Amino acid sequence: MSWHKEAHEIELRRDLSKQQGGQESVEIHHAKGRLTIRERIAGLVAPDTFEEHGEGAGFAERDADGSIREFTPANYVVGFGEVNGRRIVVGGEDFTLKGGSPNGAGLRKSIYAEELAVQFKVPLVRMLEGGGGSVAGGGGPRPTTVGSPVYSEPRFKIIAEAMTQVPVVSGAMGPVAGFPAGRLVASHFSVMVKETSQVMVAGPALVERALGVSLTKEELGGWKVHTRSGIVDNVADSEAGAFEQIRTFLSYLPQNVWQLSPRVHCDDDPNRADEQLISIVPRDGRIPFDMRALIGHVVDQGSFFEIARDFGHGQIIGLARLHGAAVGIIANDCTHFAGAMTAQGSQKAKRMMELCDTFHLPVVNFLDEPGFMIGPDAERSAAIRYGMSAVAAAVQSTVPWATIAVHKSFGVASAAHFAPNTYKLAWPSYEMGALPVEGGVAVAFHKEISAAADPEAKRKELEQELMKNRSPFPMMESFAVHELIDPRATRSRLCRWVDWIEPLLEELKGPVRWGMRP
Repeated sequence: MSWHKEAHEIELRRDLSKQQGGQESVEIHHAKGRLTIRERIAGLVAPDTFEEHGEGAGFAERDADGSIREFTPANYVVGFGEVNGRRIVVGGEDFTLKGGSPNGAGLRKSIYAEELAVQFKVPLVRMLEGGGGSVAGGGGPRPTTVGSPVYSEPRFKIIAEAMTQVPVVSGAMGPVAGFPAGRLVASHFSVMVKETSQVMVAGPALVERALGVSLTKEELGGWKVHTRSGIVDNVADSEAGAFEQIRTFLSYLPQNVWQLSPRVHCDDDPNRADEQLISIVPRDGRIPFDMRALIGHVVDQGSFFEIARDFGHGQIIGLARLHGAAVGIIANDCTHFAGAMTAQGSQKAKRMMELCDTFHLPVVNFLDEPGFMIGPDAERSAAIRYGMSAVAAAVQSTVPWATIAVHKSFGVASAAHFAPNTYKLAWPSYEMGALPVEGGVAVAFHKEISAAADPEAKRKELEQELMKNRSPFPMMESFAVHELIDPRATRSRLCRWVDWIEPLLEELKGPVRWGMRP
């Protein structure tokens, strides 16, 4: 007497689960230009590194002799894999079965994804495509009880806990609605695929039924909507492009909050001094300049990975390296609102601060701040509330900061650019004050200007006189900055700074805490 029959059934279940929704369903899925979940996992992780958990999970219907007549696999696939030579947890819905709406076993495996990542303290990657729950039910055997036990923990607790312990990345690989959409935004980084993915709280049919508004999936939640709404950070032209962005993002982060991001070998000279930096900021402060080009001249060549470019346009955030060390980047983009902090821009900057605090990444801040955005749109969007929340995040930050005062620094918003013990560098192009000279003169001296024989000439005279007091040299003399530097020396200064702070990061390892913010 042996257990060959049962052993054979175990292997049969595993084989049947890999057929997913069947050949026809897979072909329909491919015809829509989308990969299956198993193909996505294979495209993301290193070859032969995926170790699936719950391969045989699902529901079997049997013939009279007890043999399997039909098998419905769990429509969520999850397990370990390797990215950048490091273990991760990766999972996602199988859209070829019930459109990704979870069956009983699929729901349990999807919830297990966060548990697995937290248990083993490794990053979690979700590749999402599905509509969450369905009024049609989950399929398979019906439970005899309803709801969850009163003593069970909330389902979403582990989702929140995962974000405090391990890097969490989500990709919208097809239509994403309901619970999967909630998971998408509960991430440190998210990316969606152009044209083939959409993100919605509810799909077009439900929206039309509830609100009488008829929209396509793309109109309701396509990439043009959500890269600007802030729901997703980045967009990719293809699923392969999304995989590459996920790998890149993870390359800058540690495995968990108890570790530090690995420093990599760098061939870029830490003393490189790009000549373009000496003239990148025009002498006429009204002429905009390219902050992204400036960042590229300072960080390790080709290392700047920008996040959320189409959201909160006055701010620039991303990840980069300085002499091989991972850092977070925050900067103002003077080509949008002169770099002013809008409600969206403030949320964007604050989120980057919190990411860096959570995973102990030093912050490099390129300062060109005209202040909080003004005007009716700013008031309606509560810009100053979100702006003060960013200020609170900065002053409560636990990681080392280096702030390079590039151009201007006006008003309360300037406080969002300095953390405790910030290393402060300034360029000769830097000016600071309560208000910009141009606007401040018009307000403070309006009577004197109006009474002058030549008001325009008087205004210019007053502006020129006041600008003399905006020179950064008195700040250097007063030790109000650590150094006033030649812009071409920025990279070498920062590369030395990352060496200074590297031992300090060891003391920061572990979960971070902060209090209530505006």
